[in-house]
Amino acid sequence: KWFFEAMAETYIPLVDMFDRLVDDNIPFCITMTLTPTLLSMMDDQLLRERFLSYLYKLMELSEKEVQRTKNMYQVSEVTKMYRDKLKRILHIYRDKYHGNIIDAFRKYKDIGCIELLASAATHGYLPLYEEYPEALNAQIQQGINTYKRYFGNSPKGFWLPECGYTPVLDEILIKHNIYYFICESHGIEYAVPRPEYGTYAPICSPRGVVAFGRDQESSKQVWSMDEGYPGDYDYRDFYRDIGYDLDYEYIKPYILPNGQRTHTGLKYYKITGKTEDKHIYIPENAIEKASIHAANFIFNRQQQIKYYSGGMTKPPIVVCPYDAELFGHWWFEGVDWLNFVIRKSVYDQNIYTLITPFKYLERYPKVQVAQPCPSSWGYQGYNEVWLNGSNDWIYRHIHKSVQRMTFLANRAVASSPLVERALNQAAREVMLAQSSDWAFIMKTGTMVEYAKNRTLAHLGRFNRLYHDISNNCIDENWLRDIEYIDNIFPDMDYSMYKSLEKPLPGISQALALSL
Repeated sequence: KWFFEAMAETYIPLVDMFDRLVDDNIPFCITMTLTPTLLSMMDDQLLRERFLSYLYKLMELSEKEVQRTKNMYQVSEVTKMYRDKLKRILHIYRDKYHGNIIDAFRKYKDIGCIELLASAATHGYLPLYEEYPEALNAQIQQGINTYKRYFGNSPKGFWLPECGYTPVLDEILIKHNIYYFICESHGIEYAVPRPEYGTYAPICSPRGVVAFGRDQESSKQVWSMDEGYPGDYDYRDFYRDIGYDLDYEYIKPYILPNGQRTHTGLKYYKITGKTEDKHIYIPENAIEKASIHAANFIFNRQQQIKYYSGGMTKPPIVVCPYDAELFGHWWFEGVDWLNFVIRKSVYDQNIYTLITPFKYLERYPKVQVAQPCPSSWGYQGYNEVWLNGSNDWIYRHIHKSVQRMTFLANRAVASSPLVERALNQAAREVMLAQSSDWAFIMKTGTMVEYAKNRTLAHLGRFNRLYHDISNNCIDENWLRDIEYIDNIFPDMDYSMYKSLEKPLPGISQALALSL
């Protein structure tokens, strides 16, 4: 359901925005990450078919809602808006791109409108594996392999999940020919020696990989629900949904199969205020407000750039990274806002230009050398979200599985196709257990049992594979079943877990030998 919502509310609307910008001959460039897991889901034939079914079902509901509300003042305009949006989403996905939305992103990458970054294979939170360089290498290498499989070329940049950085990563990124990554602002501000220009210029680690810092001011303007644009009272309220509001028997065909109420995506109220008293959403007012907020965002970036330009020997760069799903999903008008920002940046000002990190490095290759500080963009800026009393129990088990996987990669011999399949599946299970989503869900307290069960399931499958491979007793029928269940990364190569040739900086020789 998360995937379907992200496709319908974020990724396809973004492609629609790109299409319209190109049709209007508006030059633009934007930096994006499509994670390996997301790419695998976008490419999965079963999920493609189910996503179409999801759209058809939602279209059916929206048509029924248009009829139900035809005599209801204001509400009828909202239901028509949803119907028209869904028709366009369906047209773009089914008719224009024939169910392969990856083609759209590849097209815009190839013509230079999008700079795509690779990312870790299963969005593992990498700092918590800094004592296991093989795990870091495998996450990064498989992420890059997946990028190459879908986009052809080698990536220039790498998105560290949750901006989670530790200096141990530098050498692995360099090994895989990564030029740059993006980190949280204090990763730059607390670098050694202190960067001359703060986050307004990249720095280069002593190992040779470049770090761009996230700009705090632009982040707060967009991220903050209290102070940022998405909290404006004219914008659509995310939480008030007809899946909860309407008669149960009427809405039952469109909620969860077990009969549990859930969000449908059809929401008719605006934020209005902090109370539960909500007014009907007025799309025209919200779009007008998105235009106003885009102009305000541009004005603030102009002031930033003019202020810092005076004391710099090269133009400052303002790096503004956000979760893609903020646009369209969490912030319904977010894609419209981004569209206005791009168009107004091109036509309504001359203080700055839109640029991607690698293009900035090409123009201004001289970069100060400094060691970035360990950091993340999570709560409190470090590891607390992914390592705390709610989830710390998982790491001793995951770390043990990493040690065992490294042992298998070093010692096991793929003496037959069956053994090789088992080794590759073992590597998949380790990577899936490392997904930062499980620890995050445990911390937030939503669907905790699901997160625990997923972690335990992947660890359990790995442990059985480890036992079966070690004892030469692989059950091919069982292996076939779990290959079907966990079928991510068809190009998986277990050998990426082999011990690295030498310990990385900060990793003790004793630890390297123990692996």
